Amino acid sequence: MMIYDISQEVFSCQIYPGDPAPEKTVLSSMEKGDSYNLTAFSMCAHNGTHIDAPYHFIKDGKTVDEVRLDAFVGMAYVAEHQGIVSGDDAAEILKKAKEQNPEAARRILIKGTAEVSSEAAKVFASSGILLLGNESQTVGPEDTPMEVHVILLGAGVILLEGIRLEDVSEGVYLLNAAPLNLSGADGSPCRAVLIDAER
Repeated sequence: MMIYDISQEVFSCQIYPGDPAPEKTVLSSMEKGDSYNLTAFSMCAHNGTHIDAPYHFIKDGKTVDEVRLDAFVGMAYVAEHQGIVSGDDAAEILKKAKEQNPEAARRILIKGTAEVSSEAAKVFASSGILLLGNESQTVGPEDTPMEVHVILLGAGVILLEGIRLEDVSEGVYLLNAAPLNLSGADGSPCRAVLIDAER
């Protein structure tokens, strides 16, 4: 079995422009003579590798704690793509995923410097997938992310952003990207991993 950690390290992670960066505070240190080490930290829910719940862009959308865990945990398909993902590209990705494993086709992870277009978002949203992941800090265009988010989150598609897939080949894996159980939150950091049971 091979486990791929597809998460960013939190304190050195990428952040979306304008979001506050994670900060670590050492409250107690054995090196300084204390009896134990103790750390506090603060961060934006959308720093580094994180999920977007529908509430992020949908006023009455589900918050993190209201989303079923099967959206984050289950078989997933990794597809490699560079550049803008068109509607035709999205349809082809879904077709390949379904041919490999129908259950994996419910959770799509895009490897590469990909930007999901509104046309692709509509294809993914209408397909009934549970989750869409990508390596960028936002699934759509960084300068105008709202339309793509509204299309996907409005259809109940959970977004997994800021993943790292450079060591992962195209194919089917078991995904675990469960978020922290943050009541009422629009997003959450997560420790996302992919498992290849055949290796």
